[in-house]
Amino acid sequence: MKRHDKLAETMPVGPLGIIALESSQEMGQRVNDYIVGWRHSRAKRHTAASSFAGYNKDSFIVSSACPRFGSGEAKGIINESVRGDDLYLLVDICNYSLTYTVCGHTNHMSPDDHYQDLKRIIAAAGGKARRITVIMPFLYESRQHRRSARESLDCALALQELMQMGVESIITFDTHDPRVQNAIPLKSFETVQPTYQFIKALLKNVDDLTVNADHLMVISPDEGAMERAVYYSNVLGIDIGMFYKRRDYSRIVGGRNPIIAHEFLGSDLEGKDVIIIDDMISSGESMIDVATELKRRKAKRIFAASTFGLFTNGMEKFDEAHEKGLIDKVLTTNLVYQPKEVLDRDYYVNVDMSKYIALLIDTLNHDQSISELLNPTERIQSILKKYGQKK
Repeated sequence: MKRHDKLAETMPVGPLGIIALESSQEMGQRVNDYIVGWRHSRAKRHTAASSFAGYNKDSFIVSSACPRFGSGEAKGIINESVRGDDLYLLVDICNYSLTYTVCGHTNHMSPDDHYQDLKRIIAAAGGKARRITVIMPFLYESRQHRRSARESLDCALALQELMQMGVESIITFDTHDPRVQNAIPLKSFETVQPTYQFIKALLKNVDDLTVNADHLMVISPDEGAMERAVYYSNVLGIDIGMFYKRRDYSRIVGGRNPIIAHEFLGSDLEGKDVIIIDDMISSGESMIDVATELKRRKAKRIFAASTFGLFTNGMEKFDEAHEKGLIDKVLTTNLVYQPKEVLDRDYYVNVDMSKYIALLIDTLNHDQSISELLNPTERIQSILKKYGQKK
């Protein structure tokens, strides 16, 4: 039975409501458009779907806002009734393009500001929603996931706070360390991998890509990304390599111990295309250092794929790396804010995740299992066959 037909035979948990905070309005609209299209089609073919009040609407987006006072303080407002709704809140804590005024001075919104706005909207719902699910692609403070000195555990505290406010479940993507979910063991926490979308984007944008162990290799830039790389290696049937970082622990530069060298573990790279896979590109220094080492080992083309493209120091280093032939393509998702300067690069590939998020929301609203969506192995094999990479 096809997924859409299966959903049509089940009743939703409650009327669907999508609240896209200002940081995620573009993504929210794209997600809404997918769901509206699917439900219009479903309602035409299935009586059960058309009989549920509010199932087939022109928009599921609930109007909301977080206006600010001159002092910089704010409040959350929901402009429609959400009583009994199954609410999905979308927030991008990395959207630094948004600004607000504090006593005449302009401030760019930080992750802390976005997180506070999320709590304001949850508070504005006043406990009237039937269920609240937060979709936060880049998990707030996820890089501070463990205590290694006398320091705060911000991510764990934030997760616990959201649950105490009535959030039923958290959906996030490619969490820096998924073990942070141990902070809320009795609640739902899903960390989703965009593996299928990356493979599809590569096949679509690199015409002469050959997916086999003789022509392609996946590289983990450090030990922390090994689990991702192992999965790519298994589903694609290619070899794996890993770099590990030697750091100078005697000093701190820019809040971290500087990297002395990248050491490589793996088989011969000569003449092979390479996918470097990681959860995020921050400044990009590590990714470019790894690409340099791969080229020194005579790798052919290098594709840098990362779920979150933060590019905190701009694109100039990547422009230089591309011009030197170090990196052929950079692939990141639209799960976080993408400035125009990134989208305009001819070597940049935007991996759209809006349809995937729409599938998750549509399925969960029907209270159906998303395990099939979380495990993309079958879809990966199908897309490989489509592009002639599997018999």
